[in-house]
Amino acid sequence: MATIELNLVNGEYGFEAKDQSGHTTRMDTKPEMGGQNFGTRPMELLLEALAGCSSVDVVSILGKQKQKIDGLKVVVNGERKAQDDLSLWKDIEMVFQLKGDIDQAKAEKAVKLSIDKYCSVAATLVAAGAEITTKVEVSK
Repeated sequence: MATIELNLVNGEYGFEAKDQSGHTTRMDTKPEMGGQNFGTRPMELLLEALAGCSSVDVVSILGKQKQKIDGLKVVVNGERKAQDDLSLWKDIEMVFQLKGDIDQAKAEKAVKLSIDKYCSVAATLVAAGAEITTKVEVSK
């Protein structure tokens, strides 16, 4: 079982969460809602988690295929459903920008496997109604 501890540490909405390993994450709400730009918005953390989770998979899969990765950047754009109380992620676009001696088809397959099969964060977002699309760009 995972355990996270969260404390109010800055103003009305400045929170710091700590995981079991002692890593910390700072969170806040929008300034127009009383936040002070102390940290990332909680919903944006979901997009960061998606990028991190899928990147671990992609690097692992391509490494097993002897692909040489010199760099990786993932740009995630998300649009939320406009609802009264909840505003869930609806459309999420991920652009994987890989550098190195990497076969384009292998990179595309690695991304697809991550999003469709291995990444638990992706599965969680899809179960909540999000549609995730991907693009893969490879350069030397």
